[in-house]
Amino acid sequence: MPTSTLLTAGAPADSLRADSSLPADSLHAGALLAVDPADPGQPGGLIGFALTLMNALGEWGVGLFTLLETVFPPIPSEIVLPLAGYLAQLGRLNMVLIVVTSTLGAYLGALLLYGLGAALGLDRSIRLLSRLPLVDRDDFEKAAAWFEKHGRSAIFFGRLVPGIRSLISLPAGAERMPLVTFTTFTLTGSLLWNGLLIGLGAALGTQYELIDQYSSVLNYAVYAALAGVIAWLVVRRVRRGRQARQARNSRA
Repeated sequence: MPTSTLLTAGAPADSLRADSSLPADSLHAGALLAVDPADPGQPGGLIGFALTLMNALGEWGVGLFTLLETVFPPIPSEIVLPLAGYLAQLGRLNMVLIVVTSTLGAYLGALLLYGLGAALGLDRSIRLLSRLPLVDRDDFEKAAAWFEKHGRSAIFFGRLVPGIRSLISLPAGAERMPLVTFTTFTLTGSLLWNGLLIGLGAALGTQYELIDQYSSVLNYAVYAALAGVIAWLVVRRVRRGRQARQARNSRA
């Protein structure tokens, strides 16, 4: 019988261990999370892959996942990061460290796409990446349009928008956006998004999968928040322009 690598409830992060004494049919949220590819009773697909990374690398596995998710957009973060938050809430991963590693992984993945855009240009990069399975050329064009419309702020706000989050780095690289600005906006946007998902996973506990189920609601909330921020920025700019004109008129 193959030995399963287990994340057992209540075990600290540094005590992840192999344990074949627990039956596969005892698998359920809050009691046991096991990974054994040879056992059909164990979680498979994306969850199984993510758990394999976390079992093998601990908190750094979360960072590797977000790097892959950034470079390969069809991999969603809306289910795996809440799972990591849930495991941190159980004490098997360090909450602060998974926020840090997930943000670092997202930045490194974004930096790869930034470099690709800078090296090949936007059109060639899109032609190359659109050959990947499950990657739609329209998504790249949406990201490019988002960047053209919002400029540098698109890098920060784009990190909060599914479908834009990963690909926004390509036009930034193609336009040779200053690396310091790109790094600052990417890190802050990724930190906010990853921290939100991880925190929700920790708060929901065994119901962490609800985040994926209601991800559209979360997306609408993000869009509403972004619209509010953009509206506030526009109003502030208009007011400043009006005040500047009034000041010039008063001096005249």
